Amino acid sequence: MSSSNYEKLDANMATTQNPPPYSEKQPYAEPDPLKPPADPAPHMAYGAMPAVPPHYQPYYGPPGTEASQGPVLQPQQAIFITPVQPTNVPDYLAYSIFTMLCCCLPLGIASLVYSIQTREANLAGNAVAAQRNSRLARIFAHSALGIGLGFLILYIIIMVIVYTSAA
Repeated sequence: MSSSNYEKLDANMATTQNPPPYSEKQPYAEPDPLKPPADPAPHMAYGAMPAVPPHYQPYYGPPGTEASQGPVLQPQQAIFITPVQPTNVPDYLAYSIFTMLCCCLPLGIASLVYSIQTREANLAGNAVAAQRNSRLARIFAHSALGIGLGFLILYIIIMVIVYTSAA
């Protein structure tokens, strides 16, 4: 590598240069809160486009990344709000209360819980949960009614046997 194109560095010569001393043109001052902010965009000629479209916001990335990459422009996220429309799935609330009070208490309570959840899902517009809870409320109410009627029939049969054997 002893080419004439390469220069040798002297030991006395500094390999790095010191940066020039920092000086501010204007000293830092706190902004006055009562004073309106200065116009950040310079006045552009007719038809001139701004440097960055207003719907893009710069993103500088996580700390520790290389600063020479510059800001990454990402489009602003669109937010769509749709009104919730309530559904109309039957909740079987009266049927659940009847089976809870008159037929079978544990299954009536389960039916009542699912009836209330059906009503809440209807108001929230969640048709899938409303249909599932409505079906479970109806199944528990039918089961409670069946068990209640079964016990009533069994009670009547036992009473008939007791009165006929005693007489």
